[in-house]
Amino acid sequence: MEIGMIGLGKMGANMTKRLLHGGHRVVVSDLNKDAVQTAVSAGAVAAESMADLVHKLSPPRAVWVMVPSGKPTEGVVAALGDILDEGDIVIDGGNSNYKDTMRRGEMLREKGIAFVDVGTSGGVWGLAEGYSMMIGGTETAVTHISPILKTLAPGSDKGWGHVGPSGSGHFVKMVHNGIEYGLMQAYAEGFDIMKAKTDFSLDLHQIAEIWRFGSVVRSWLLDLTANALADDQELSGIKGWVSDSGEGRWTVFEAIDLDVPAPVITASLMARFVSRVEESYAAKLLAAMRNQFGGHAVKSAD
Repeated sequence: MEIGMIGLGKMGANMTKRLLHGGHRVVVSDLNKDAVQTAVSAGAVAAESMADLVHKLSPPRAVWVMVPSGKPTEGVVAALGDILDEGDIVIDGGNSNYKDTMRRGEMLREKGIAFVDVGTSGGVWGLAEGYSMMIGGTETAVTHISPILKTLAPGSDKGWGHVGPSGSGHFVKMVHNGIEYGLMQAYAEGFDIMKAKTDFSLDLHQIAEIWRFGSVVRSWLLDLTANALADDQELSGIKGWVSDSGEGRWTVFEAIDLDVPAPVITASLMARFVSRVEESYAAKLLAAMRNQFGGHAVKSAD
């Protein structure tokens, strides 16, 4: 099967390589011409523009959009809606908000163009291990692109699935990332407690390796934690500043809208915010209050 790929960032480039390895014809377009040439050297076909990409695909066309969420995705999907034909398919494999996805799907549906949202997980390991994909859209469109999905997945019958109508794929991926926040925070706190127990002189890398096999807390995240601790348990080259992609926030907002308690995911999101505070005014005020009511000592600022 052939497919157009718009966006050759790290994940888009790796997905293109996996598709090429699987024998698919891939037409690529990206603002970064070096990224295009790298894909061409691996066997892809270069397109000078989105219009050129559409021209080089045979109808019914399938175009995979792998650009940052928000305005970049909005612009690309809108532009494709103007140049694709009835019966063509647009696939959004990025981390778009599912409400935006539903709106974009309706906009394309009015033009006779199908819209498939693919919540994609796998990161930099996806090229070798395959991608987990949560897919929203019509049965007809998903069936048409299934050869592509089977190639990108860890296996033809595992790691991917059609979960519901337009928007559902990105919704499930949003919740997936919220769960990821909680799991990561639990690991981080546990290892922090063990690091603080200095009288035991615990080898954190050793413990991570022990837990990787047979333990009920074993996971791919733990495998990656062991990798991170292998060379430098102090993580001396890393600043304790943790960003968020937005999907953790969206999960918390959704939990509030649905009246579903999600204390672990919410707390893990708040912990990321705390990591970005060089000096907390709230902590200063807490110290001042303790001093006021109990005469507790406060540390002077340097």
